Amino acid sequence: MKLIKRNYLDTLIEVMGTPDIKVITGVRRSGKSKLLELFKEYIKNNVKNYNIIDINYNSLDFEYLKEYHKLNDYIAQRYKKEMNNFVLIDEVQMCEGFEKTINSLHAEEKYDIYITGSNAFLLSSDLATLFTGRTFEIEVYPFSFKEYLEYFQYEDIDKAFDKYVMEGGMSGSYLYNSIDKKYDYLNDIYNTLIVRDIFERNKIKDEKLMSSLNDFLMDNISNRTSLRNVANSLNNINLETNHKTVGNYIEYLCEAFAFYKMSRYDIKGKKYLSSDEKYYLCDHAFRYARLGTKSLDYGRIYENIVAIELLRRGYEVYTGMLYNKEVDFIALKRNEKVYIQVSDNIEYEKTLKREAEPLLQIKDAYPKIIIARTKHEDYQYEGIQIYDIANWLAK
Repeated sequence: MKLIKRNYLDTLIEVMGTPDIKVITGVRRSGKSKLLELFKEYIKNNVKNYNIIDINYNSLDFEYLKEYHKLNDYIAQRYKKEMNNFVLIDEVQMCEGFEKTINSLHAEEKYDIYITGSNAFLLSSDLATLFTGRTFEIEVYPFSFKEYLEYFQYEDIDKAFDKYVMEGGMSGSYLYNSIDKKYDYLNDIYNTLIVRDIFERNKIKDEKLMSSLNDFLMDNISNRTSLRNVANSLNNINLETNHKTVGNYIEYLCEAFAFYKMSRYDIKGKKYLSSDEKYYLCDHAFRYARLGTKSLDYGRIYENIVAIELLRRGYEVYTGMLYNKEVDFIALKRNEKVYIQVSDNIEYEKTLKREAEPLLQIKDAYPKIIIARTKHEDYQYEGIQIYDIANWLAK
């Protein structure tokens, strides 16, 4: 499979040699293993006196190491004095008690440690309790549109964007020629590597309920989601449940990096709201693979693409409320704040005014932008910056 240099590699290089435990997270098949491969090649080509201790739990060659004492012994036996010892472990959560080995290795101060994982054990909120040493987390997402352009070397950005909207960013699907085969691949990946992991790890018995909930969330990306309303909808199709179970199942999906929750923020009241969050899919093409493409809703898909891109660019992202009107995103990064509306088409003045109205009511001086499928160069409307979505994603 073709490899391209992703920005994550630069980040790994920047923190190389620091005492932190480097933790690479993200949904299955998003490129974590390939990232480690590229990093390993970088070490070989740029580091003197290197010694790489490499474990890949996706390979049966390392199945016997799925117990932390054996993992520890394997690494200790391959340590070399007077050399730069790198430990690279792919899908570390497949080793029972892995955190004990990682903490022990870190305490010895002899190894530069890099680990990847695809589930809740390696979420940032849990790192402090798992590891006694300082951690540095890198979350890997499916291919961005910019990476998609580089991978295929497209020159026509508009045609490339239309293909990206249908194909998504899971690069494993790019090896298949037909769109049906691509979706077959994505559906298999989602079912076997994401949903199955959730069932096994959380001992879920009602697979039909989880599957129906997952499809409901996919069908309602970008919609405000009330746990009680979701439970009621499932009850109406004879799936007995309650809001607590729905909340737990959604949490499992988020822990597997399948969905990302975005809480609401009251712009006028300057407070966070604890209900009716929105959920966005890690890669929009999973929706097509599971639900089909008969009712394409480009507005929702564009919003999903922008949501994930903002996370990819390092923003903390919320959905906004102002005088009962919605602002799609409030993106925060240190002292930076941006208000964002996303639309399919703002060709008509009426649509443009509707999208701009909530932004114009915000009285602070932070940037306000609309991202839409304009197929034009950037321009301004009453102080609001208008971007074509393909151009904005390619920046």
